[in-house]
Amino acid sequence: MGNVESHGLTKSFRSQFTSDELAILDHVFDSMAGSQPSEATKSGKAVQKQVTLAMLKFTEDLISAVIHLLQDENMLRDWFMDKTSNSVCGILRLATNLMSQLKAKDGQVLSTGDVLTMEYGQHELKNWVYQVSHIPAFLHLFVALSLRITNSESHGELFSTKHLLPHCRGIKYTGVFTIFDIPSVFYLNTYLPSEHQNQWQMLYSSQVHGESFTRFCSLILHKGPSLLVIKDSDGYVFGGYASNSWDTRPQFQGDSKCFLFTLRPQLGIYNCTSYNDHYMYLNHGQQTMPNGLGMGGQLHYFGLWVDGDYGGGHSKAKPRCTTYNSPQLSAQEHFVIDTMELWRVGNPPEDPLSKPKSVLDSEPEAQALLHMIGKTRMSDGLRDPSEEGEE
Repeated sequence: MGNVESHGLTKSFRSQFTSDELAILDHVFDSMAGSQPSEATKSGKAVQKQVTLAMLKFTEDLISAVIHLLQDENMLRDWFMDKTSNSVCGILRLATNLMSQLKAKDGQVLSTGDVLTMEYGQHELKNWVYQVSHIPAFLHLFVALSLRITNSESHGELFSTKHLLPHCRGIKYTGVFTIFDIPSVFYLNTYLPSEHQNQWQMLYSSQVHGESFTRFCSLILHKGPSLLVIKDSDGYVFGGYASNSWDTRPQFQGDSKCFLFTLRPQLGIYNCTSYNDHYMYLNHGQQTMPNGLGMGGQLHYFGLWVDGDYGGGHSKAKPRCTTYNSPQLSAQEHFVIDTMELWRVGNPPEDPLSKPKSVLDSEPEAQALLHMIGKTRMSDGLRDPSEEGEE
């Protein structure tokens, strides 16, 4: 097969696999792409397309196998198949998105529509598999879970999925059905800061909490970074990541870690440009400024906007949103909301007001005076041990 360096694969990309795992993966490539690099070119474009379709099918099957293995091992981290959207279409969308990151022989990055027509060889396929986002993680999980050949002592956590799949909170003991499918969660979680990848908690769902913007605001304010996800009446699914807590104010807020995204009909992430700092906007109950939630663009012309009277919104981006360089996210520029959810990502923020106070901590001025004259309170010995542990 040639050595590692001849295929452009550095040790850093292959080191997460054992020698047994690498042997299996290399055999997969040889079976699909031919053992000789020139073999794919002998029969021209027909063979090239055949190899591409095989790789797309391989990627779909890999994602599907990982999901089913995680389900069988009770490792979906409270993402229940019957409470998430159908994963079949989500698997195809994720596989297509990952295939679009394949590079052609001339180094050009392919678009989704070019995958079946551009020329690339075994060299490019191997680089893609070992380097592109989810693929190494999926392969490692598949081999480890199905064949059980990974040495856990030398590779740390054997079946760790914490960066791939966050712990889901808020739907386990409810009848809530979320907009997300599991492949979409795989996809989005990779783009979040590492400290926000460990858990997602549903704070608001229009299915549960009702279609009220006032109610929506009451549940999401000051709760930490979050994901807003919307399904419109045409079936498009899109939203945005807010890197800061939401707060009602007539000014823009947030920072450049925010981004917009699409999940249906295709996957896409749209990061900040340096054009302006209109990352987040939330206003409610004012007459002089727009009332609603917005991300990107400008007042009355947002990349994503939810009206304060609920029920609808807009995604204005002709040709692109100035803040996020995103296209129109919804099917129609002015959309009707079918379902809307907001999920906190990462651990909840600390609330200084939530720390329990002891009656022994009342009248701090008197305590300070006693300390100054060398006296101590006899009641200090009565303090609950649990209170001391919190200090």
